[in-house]
Amino acid sequence: MTRRYFGTDGIRGLSNTFPMTPDLAMRVGIAVGTIFRRGSHRHRVVIGKDTRLSGYMLENALVAGFTAAGLDVFLLGPIPTPAVAMLTRSMRADIGVMISASHNPFADNGIKLFGPDGYKLSDEIEMQIEALLEEDIYTQLAKPEDIGRAKRVDGDIYRYVEFVKRTMPRDVTLSGLRIAIDCANGAAYKVAPTALWELGAEVVTIGNTPNGTNINLECGSTHPDALQRKVHEVRADIGIALDGDADRVIIVDETGRVVDGDQLMAVIAETWADDNLLKGGGLVATVMSNLGLERFMASKGLDLVRTKVGDRYVVEHMRQHGFNVGGEQSGHIVLSDFGTTGDGLVAALQVLSAVKRFDKPVSEICRRFEAVPQLLRNVRFSGGKPLEDKTVKKAIAEAEQELAANGRLVIRPSGTEPLIRVMAEGDDRSQIERIVGDLCDVIANVKSAA
Repeated sequence: MTRRYFGTDGIRGLSNTFPMTPDLAMRVGIAVGTIFRRGSHRHRVVIGKDTRLSGYMLENALVAGFTAAGLDVFLLGPIPTPAVAMLTRSMRADIGVMISASHNPFADNGIKLFGPDGYKLSDEIEMQIEALLEEDIYTQLAKPEDIGRAKRVDGDIYRYVEFVKRTMPRDVTLSGLRIAIDCANGAAYKVAPTALWELGAEVVTIGNTPNGTNINLECGSTHPDALQRKVHEVRADIGIALDGDADRVIIVDETGRVVDGDQLMAVIAETWADDNLLKGGGLVATVMSNLGLERFMASKGLDLVRTKVGDRYVVEHMRQHGFNVGGEQSGHIVLSDFGTTGDGLVAALQVLSAVKRFDKPVSEICRRFEAVPQLLRNVRFSGGKPLEDKTVKKAIAEAEQELAANGRLVIRPSGTEPLIRVMAEGDDRSQIERIVGDLCDVIANVKSAA
């Protein structure tokens, strides 16, 4: 069955445009509620959201769907995605929902779904939902006496703050650190500054005035310029940039240099290995992580295992093979000792713990390896399958052969847009630029010819 609704991270799209319409959101609530309506107990769902204007609309539509399916709904309000995953388990809910499009602009929105174990749903369950959405979903409605109830949950933000604080060693405080944090005008605008302050830091906050349309707008992990300026302005020891739903993080050191997820994973993996806390013999990353990280891990006698792009594939491999550190270059870092999905704030606290432990500047702690030159370009296409063209296949094979000794080539279609992503990395920057440029030209010419 071809997927019509689900992408690599739930259902996502432009608000008030298919599939992000209130009608579909209500139908999703009915379909998911039907699938998770197992047993005779009162079933419950927790729903969180970020700060997008369309969150109100989708939240109410989902409430209508879930209650119509007979589930009781607990509304968490604006709260990070990892908090929804945590509270799904803590509140013994049958399903968890996060209304967010993560790092996307405010006009987009999405629906992320978590099972009772706090993990994102499997492909099989997503396909069941897809199938139900294609049927007459209203045959699944609950009887009048079984319609669910909905209520707001009080104190959920502070439960998450306490959870986050417990991920740090009990003898470590952030006293003496001046931390600038950019909350992306998103879901963590209350919890992140609160947690850092309660741990003893002097906190300077930006991106904490959401108005429904400014989430991720020139701020957050995808736009670190504002945080870099603030770090210089207030002479902060470190800057922390979260994205709209706070499941990813980027660091800015005291010099204003941006530190990506690869370096952060290296810090955590090395520190945990030294403390005999690292499981699986290394970490799990995607094909997009820098070759420098792979070489660094090997120098420490540790493995770097690569998966397809997408945190769900990272988490799947971690669960199957016993790893407890994994993530993506974008800053989506999963620490399974603490949670079931990426958590930007928890990952940042692990880095801060290393900073306090070794009493060294962030620029030194977070520079574990020299990244090799890496170049990523996108080629837009209007139809067909460019990667199946014989000319493209030949060009790719030749490029792979040229890079075999000292680099890597990754070419993949986007999961959400009509784009071919061409990435190459290696020790020779000019070689990388030439290879990527040539491949993009070949793919573009095939597109034009079609």
